[in-house]
Amino acid sequence: MSRPGRDDAPDRLYTLTQGRSRSGPDNPFDLVTLVVAECDPVPGMQSEHAAILRLTGRPAAVVEIAAELELPVSITRILLSDLLAAGRVSARHPRKAAVPDPDILEQVLVGLRNL
Repeated sequence: MSRPGRDDAPDRLYTLTQGRSRSGPDNPFDLVTLVVAECDPVPGMQSEHAAILRLTGRPAAVVEIAAELELPVSITRILLSDLLAAGRVSARHPRKAAVPDPDILEQVLVGLRNL
């Protein structure tokens, strides 16, 4: 009997990650980490790894990759860790926006109150 919202093939996910349920404490991937392929897929490569390399020809966020592959983010992070360790992808975090000057924020707040 199938239950809605559950993966009917958990053994597939187990196989994809070779039994791993976590990618390790030094995993640099969060939801918004941008991933870029460093090479093209090669024959004999795991199909999910090849799909990730095709998807990341241009920078793509981890969450986008997971959505395209229709895989849980946790599984996608494990696959990305494998590719990173092999030097097939690079990861970078988006630049953080500069913290605005508190005085400017205060002036904006005063202006909004005056409306």
